[in-house]
Amino acid sequence: MLTGTVHQFNKQKGYGFITPDDHGRDLFVHFSAIVTPGFKTLDEGQRVRFVEIEGKRGMQAVEVEPLNREPND
Repeated sequence: MLTGTVHQFNKQKGYGFITPDDHGRDLFVHFSAIVTPGFKTLDEGQRVRFVEIEGKRGMQAVEVEPLNREPND
């Protein structure tokens, strides 16, 4: 698994972007790819662990696990 930081996440639309630690190209993330119980959302600046895959529209993050609950913890 890779690690990175949430660059932005639109809670109303349910998607955003993660900047991986190993390269600067942001990855798309959809709320359905977040593996936490309850309301699935991310906060800008939050650290995450994820798997990078090639989706229909390019590279994206799946199996996204928050490493902390607060941004920049």
